[in-house]
Amino acid sequence: MLANLCCSLIENGRIKTTLARACALRPTIEKIITLAKKAHLSQDSAQKIHYRRLAISKLRSKSAAKKLFDELVEQFTKREGGYTRIYKLALPRLGDASEMALIEFVEESASKKKKKKAKKSSSQSEKSKAEAEQVVVESETKETEDSETNKDEVASTQDAEPVAAAEESSEDETNEAESTEEDATEVSDEVQSTAEEPSEDSEEVSKESK
Repeated sequence: MLANLCCSLIENGRIKTTLARACALRPTIEKIITLAKKAHLSQDSAQKIHYRRLAISKLRSKSAAKKLFDELVEQFTKREGGYTRIYKLALPRLGDASEMALIEFVEESASKKKKKKAKKSSSQSEKSKAEAEQVVVESETKETEDSETNKDEVASTQDAEPVAAAEESSEDETNEAESTEEDATEVSDEVQSTAEEPSEDSEEVSKESK
């Protein structure tokens, strides 16, 4: 049973089991991890093979031992013990109401720091992208506003030109009308003067005849 639990923990990194089994599994898996550490630090190939065979005899699984000795052992090289962590769960198991727990490997602090740095860098990159998008949107809106203002100015100048032309034409018409009125008044004055002259001549003739 402990061998199967050890293989499941190595393959998955975390398993859920009863609290009693987790407490029994902890010293067993930590002894196997110690064998993997010794094999990793040893320079003698015979000693490495010996430690691997001891782990296989306890795990009864070559694939689990290979994963532990080749992949997982590097995160335990700087730790002197305490390779696993047990979390006691609040809800008991249905049926027999036995206490449940989670047991998992303790990750290296450097890996956690790397994950945090990666999360921070990703969040900063997302913020920079959002800021760049905002700047682009603002520049586009400013360009559209400038183009609209230019269009309005052009339209206003185009509207002002015909108005000015109409005003000039109206002024010309008023000037022409005034000149025509002046000419008409001059003509009427001349006509009146000519009509008065013959009346004076007729009066002189009538006086002479008398």
